[in-house]
Amino acid sequence: MQEVIFEKTGLPSEVLELKESPMPQPKEGQVLIKVTARNINPSDIMFIRGMYGITPVLPSSAGFEAAGVVEKGDAGGILKEGTRVMFSAIGTWKEYVCVPASLAIPIPEGMPDEVACQAFVNPMTAYGMLEKSGLKEGDWLLITAGASAFGKFALQMAKERGIKVAATVRHDDQIEYLEKMGADLVINSEKEKIQKVLPEKTDGGVHVVFDAVGGTLGAKALASLRPKGKMMVFGALSLENMPVNSGLMIFNNLQIEGFWLSTWMDETDPKTRGQAFLKVFGFLMKDDSKIDIAGKFPLAAFKEALNSYEMPGRNGKILLVS
Repeated sequence: MQEVIFEKTGLPSEVLELKESPMPQPKEGQVLIKVTARNINPSDIMFIRGMYGITPVLPSSAGFEAAGVVEKGDAGGILKEGTRVMFSAIGTWKEYVCVPASLAIPIPEGMPDEVACQAFVNPMTAYGMLEKSGLKEGDWLLITAGASAFGKFALQMAKERGIKVAATVRHDDQIEYLEKMGADLVINSEKEKIQKVLPEKTDGGVHVVFDAVGGTLGAKALASLRPKGKMMVFGALSLENMPVNSGLMIFNNLQIEGFWLSTWMDETDPKTRGQAFLKVFGFLMKDDSKIDIAGKFPLAAFKEALNSYEMPGRNGKILLVS
């Protein structure tokens, strides 16, 4: 089978290569899945660069999230051959993957693979962060990198709860797009001082920030919080640490906390976790939910896919499909 692997960490363009590998054989309790679609997430890039919370065991395949069809079911009969499933695993940029049957989720009828392969990481992170945020109807939420896949999921889910949403972007053409999706305020952070504009236009500052960027923009977003506000950090797209104003933290009684989906899932009881999946899948299946795809590439064309992923102002997910 073909798989995209790296034997050392570094820039994806420099370390990734396509190789022929033996077909994996499922162990007890596992199923063999023929992968049909994978999406490229920022976490995938950070994993390849050795900057993620999980250290790769080299050589390693890339990718954490995918959809596919069960090629060989498990002995316990949890998943039968031919079942369409979505799953998360370490290394999904390959033609076949073995995963525990208990961790593969049957794809709801009517959900295409292109949606199923991105139905876990971003929408579940958005749902989990909203649950943990304490935001109420009428409160203000700021989403940095608002035009990202996560940003658009979080925007739509927040609006369903009656939360007011502000978002930062870096390209003017993304402003109207997010406004049409329901954003109450969209600011081009390359042109405006968000730490000045946001407090003026949100009656004193936002209640919560979902920050995916870090660095200087993260610091400006922190300064956009109202007293007793909270920043939830879940990404570092800038690849820079956020400089923290200690005086601002002290005198405005602000909070900064991290959010990692893996930890939230581990700490959530099975019943609540099941309800979360049902709500997220229900959202994804709604006719008016926006799930953007900017490009689809075969696995062998992963270099072209990565070039498209890095395109400034990209509006939608880049997928590797089989």
